[in-house]
Amino acid sequence: MIKRLLSVLHARNLEFLRDRSTLVFTLLLPIMLVIGMGFVFGGPERPLFKVGVLAGHLDRQAHPFLRERYVEFITLPDESAALRKVTHQQIDLLVDLHAPQRYWVNTDSPKGYIVEKLLLAAEPAAVRQPVTGAAIRYIDWLFPGILGMNMMFSCLFGVGYVVLRYRKSGFLKRLHATPLSAFEFLSAQVLSRLGLILFVTVILYVGIGAIIGFHNAGNVLLLVLLGVVGALSMIALGLTIAARFSSDELVGGLLNVLTWPMMLLSGIWFSLEGSPRWVQWVAHVFPLTHVLEAARAVMLDGAGLPQIAPNLLYLAATALAFLAFGAWSFRWRIE
Repeated sequence: MIKRLLSVLHARNLEFLRDRSTLVFTLLLPIMLVIGMGFVFGGPERPLFKVGVLAGHLDRQAHPFLRERYVEFITLPDESAALRKVTHQQIDLLVDLHAPQRYWVNTDSPKGYIVEKLLLAAEPAAVRQPVTGAAIRYIDWLFPGILGMNMMFSCLFGVGYVVLRYRKSGFLKRLHATPLSAFEFLSAQVLSRLGLILFVTVILYVGIGAIIGFHNAGNVLLLVLLGVVGALSMIALGLTIAARFSSDELVGGLLNVLTWPMMLLSGIWFSLEGSPRWVQWVAHVFPLTHVLEAARAVMLDGAGLPQIAPNLLYLAATALAFLAFGAWSFRWRIE
């Protein structure tokens, strides 16, 4: 029995070592993740709070509050735009340190409550100002991110592994003998997954909405349009990975390389307000970032089609580009 076990073990090890692409990727993936996370989250100690300051220049020696540790101070010259960030919990507090000293805080924000105490300890004379507009709870801000994350995983892994299984089982090889083209096959996969994702997303939207009563100031049909275009973009992205490769390990690794940066940088859990410009630029390459930006604009601000049109155009363009590239590089059989 031991001899047979060792024979199979040896054969599997040789199979893995001879799959050069999977071997190299398995070695490089953790290195790339560590380096990437080091660039994004490395450096000095990270702040726990984000405070907007209505000023042209931050002089940390001018006020004791500006010297607080674990607080990131962001200069915001436009008061109306800054107040919107407070209501949407993109920043925890907004202060005007010119006399008379004023501040604005979202009373539904736990972080806002704490950083307000820090401000009053440093400047007891600061006066709280009423926040214009409806204060948004964190769950209201988070809800689109949860739906988007579920959509992302369903789009990427749901399509990628299905096509991979078809290829390894020889099903694609038999389809190749028919008049069916690669574009037609991929389009059918996209539409099938799109219908499933929209059905699940609608169920979650209605079910969770009935439980927690989230805030939605926009048009539901506009959200449906956004869901269709966003899902198409991410499904087509998953197909570009599965269109050519036949290794489970390689496809799984490549899909993880796509999903982890989107989870961290697309604004699912926290706002990237105050992050370095290059981090925000990288985040806007991902389709999920545009989905969440547009969804929050519709749900929290009541934005219409003109406001989210740039996001829709980007998602539509990437969907067409990914689908065209996937059809061009599609491989019917294992070589």
